[in-house]
Amino acid sequence: MAEPLAEQILRKIDKARALYHRLILIVGPTGSGKTSALQTVSAATSASLINVNLELSRRMLDLTERQRALQLPRLLGQIVDEATGGVPSAFPAAQAELVLLDNIEILFDVHLKQDPLRLLQGLSRNKTVVAAWNGKIRAEGRGPRIEPSADIDVALSTQSSALYLTYAVPGHPEYRYYPIRDFLVVSSEATT
Repeated sequence: MAEPLAEQILRKIDKARALYHRLILIVGPTGSGKTSALQTVSAATSASLINVNLELSRRMLDLTERQRALQLPRLLGQIVDEATGGVPSAFPAAQAELVLLDNIEILFDVHLKQDPLRLLQGLSRNKTVVAAWNGKIRAEGRGPRIEPSADIDVALSTQSSALYLTYAVPGHPEYRYYPIRDFLVVSSEATT
């Protein structure tokens, strides 16, 4: 039986503290339980759960398209700092070091001209960031596919094929394709 998403996330949070980018992505399609897992983690850790679409939209209402593209990284940083009390990472309060992000689709808007993974990695230098990612993990090359119950970390270390994180489908304007490295992944389903 597969370990519940919330438990996988909690286990990865401890592991992420030793990484350069303390980023954990919960990967799965809409309706796969990412939001409820984040709510459970929020309750267990007292960390803030941020609806990124809502918070960024509120702050960008009065900005022009160009201003939105230029100011989005700063605005996202402010949202995260405010949610964590603005406490620098030198102060080891667990809730000040952890932030949970849901509904991040606005980061992929082509008009905003952002690299969503790079934004999240930037935030994760000073805080542990757990973000819900509507996408899939794909394996390319030779080697076995990952089973739904398999630990993604074990698969990354033992598989001869490369694993990639995707958002949207090829040909879609918001399509993104990233090799899985420099961040941790919790998957709600198998790779394809």
